[in-house]
Amino acid sequence: MGYTLAIHGGAGVIPSARMTPDREAETRAGLDRALRAGEEVLSAGGTALDAVTAAVCVLEDEPLFNAGRGAVFTRDGRHEMDAAVMNGHDRRAGCVAGVLGPRNPVRLARCVMERSPHVLMIGDGALRLGRAAGIEEAPAEYFFTQDRYDALLETLRMEAEGTLDDDPARRHGTVGAVARDSAGGLAAATSTGGMTAKRPGRVGDTPLIGAGTFADDRTCAVSATGDGEAFIRLCVAHEIDARMRLAGESLAQAAAHVVGHELAALNGSGGLVAVDAAGRVAAPFNCEGMYRGWTGDDLERTIAIY
Repeated sequence: MGYTLAIHGGAGVIPSARMTPDREAETRAGLDRALRAGEEVLSAGGTALDAVTAAVCVLEDEPLFNAGRGAVFTRDGRHEMDAAVMNGHDRRAGCVAGVLGPRNPVRLARCVMERSPHVLMIGDGALRLGRAAGIEEAPAEYFFTQDRYDALLETLRMEAEGTLDDDPARRHGTVGAVARDSAGGLAAATSTGGMTAKRPGRVGDTPLIGAGTFADDRTCAVSATGDGEAFIRLCVAHEIDARMRLAGESLAQAAAHVVGHELAALNGSGGLVAVDAAGRVAAPFNCEGMYRGWTGDDLERTIAIY
């Protein structure tokens, strides 16, 4: 078998009318670095789980994306990050919610999977587990970016004036990766800072297995991005798996139906990347764009935004 890797940098893209050539070039370069990190693992015969972890770490390190260093602020001016990983071979999973400190929250999520009997951990308990495992941390200042802070101030101002719009770049933004390795194993990883000006304690779909993250070698691996509450209500990632496993739909059919019809029926905006057991990729979205890319032995290397 060959390998396949697909990534996303969130469906909350800058509208094309406001995208500058420099910003587009920087964004494409960030996606390219993430693809290369995952490719390096897979081309050497590494596992899908290692590949998606490596790709998401690169996206977390890039302040252009809403995860890790580029995470948005809660309404009280803090960061609360969520992340998840899932291995399709044995359906092991690890997730964290509401954390600040780990340079790469996805590594803490994987630590939960590999070093605890749990699937989802939050706050201080998750942080203590990571420290015991030697997960690298960074000070709060590391996660500060002026663009994200300005977005918080603008959002709070618009709320106070009653002029808040539905700009998806404000409502959602996430990073993620899915892969199939040369042994046929699937895996998914997702990481996010959440929504700009979210209430402290809010948790979205990213760390909820079956909503924003899912992997099963029999069907597919999925990493989602969008209006988290809608993705949770629909169990989007698992719904795609179920339509494939129980209704016999292809990945393309299942993903297109869930994103284009079921999610849209709830006025949910967003998209996802997914890969099936044969290495086929789907990347549907129902908004203006989604930062995305994919590569593989049988795929043309692609990076796209709109």
